[in-house]
Amino acid sequence: MKEKIVLAAGCFWCTEAVFQRIQGVEKVVPGYTGGAIKNPAYREVCSGRTGHAEGVEVTYDASVVTIDELLEIYFATHDPTTLNQQGNDRGTQYRSAIFYTTDQQKRAAKKLISLLEENKVFDNPIVTELTPLDVFYTAEVDHHEYYNNNKQQPYCQFIIDPKIKKIKTYYSDKLK
Repeated sequence: MKEKIVLAAGCFWCTEAVFQRIQGVEKVVPGYTGGAIKNPAYREVCSGRTGHAEGVEVTYDASVVTIDELLEIYFATHDPTTLNQQGNDRGTQYRSAIFYTTDQQKRAAKKLISLLEENKVFDNPIVTELTPLDVFYTAEVDHHEYYNNNKQQPYCQFIIDPKIKKIKTYYSDKLK
């Protein structure tokens, strides 16, 4: 059974690179959601004035990878405790947010957030937004496959490579 969810965890280049490598994930598309204007462009979203978050639309086969597994990887590969920021990327476009498409996804996210909070997995409270998906706008083509096509770039080496290493270490059984 194919399902979709949009995950925002800072720069979409990072999130795309992580989820492309997970078994059961059939498609990962970078784009924008959660804002006020229609058909935003990257430059507009980067200004922080559109209200959109950079995110990835993840299409997955729920019979191969569960929403619980996807959300665990999501929370393990970004900092859900920094409001409107991931590392040096600052602004509402880099917020931590889950845009769900089913009630099951919403329940799973709430349950995992509660579990992470109860067990004090993070030093600070989780600020991840949990919002129903309204509309998702696909990013410009030069943002697709960014990590795969630009591994030599310093951003990829310093920011994305550690995330890939982390999933290879802790989620090797979930990799394609």
